[in-house]
Amino acid sequence: MRVAGYSQNTISAYCACVSDVINQFGEDVGERELMNFLESLAVLRSPQTLNQYHSAFKLYQEKVMGIEWTFSLPYTKRGKKLPIVLSRSEISQIIEAIRNRKHRVMVALAYGSGLRVSEVVNLRAGDVDLDELTLHIKQAKGSKDRISILPEKLREQLGELMIGKDSEEYVFESERGGCLTTRTAQIVFAKTLKSVGIKKNATFHSLRHSFATHLLENGVDIRHVQKLLGHANIRTTQLYTKVTNPQLKNIRSPL
Repeated sequence: MRVAGYSQNTISAYCACVSDVINQFGEDVGERELMNFLESLAVLRSPQTLNQYHSAFKLYQEKVMGIEWTFSLPYTKRGKKLPIVLSRSEISQIIEAIRNRKHRVMVALAYGSGLRVSEVVNLRAGDVDLDELTLHIKQAKGSKDRISILPEKLREQLGELMIGKDSEEYVFESERGGCLTTRTAQIVFAKTLKSVGIKKNATFHSLRHSFATHLLENGVDIRHVQKLLGHANIRTTQLYTKVTNPQLKNIRSPL
């Protein structure tokens, strides 16, 4: 199933949500049934999960059933958590600890260009401009293209990985052909994080958080960071200003 503006992963997740509701109530689901279902989920599930069920059923009603969405169910407010950011030295530790060259370059590029895990594994040779040091990120979150920067330090290593590849071949190919899976990338990161003894509850996405935070610490204009990350709303980017606060770091405790 394909719906314009939605990724296949989102559609798959939405289908699972709708199936849960229909299995419990049947296809004739009203506002009261859906509200009761979400209230029962709220005991064990996160606000993000409740909102996913809400969005899934709204899409199902409008796109599949052809019924106008008239339910007045409020979206659950998400708690505002600060992103987990790795220090520059921690990033270096992680990259240097990865022995597999392809995996090492993949992790370094995700940090150095601020890429989501899905973006780095789906990168094709034709998306990389080694002369201009830019990456063309295609059909990213929200089905939007954007341009990001390519670290000078990775020019040679990326070039070596792309030798003999045509423009449509993946930069980070799996041994069986096609691109590496996002799961593989996440496992590589998680194992390396543990091996170097970093205790932070970081994930592969923390590389992107760290990219944004370190750019802001370097004095890069927040509007440029917004464009590099592909954020539609600058308020999303502004969250990183709460992580990096040079003035706060200069304050010494009286203890």
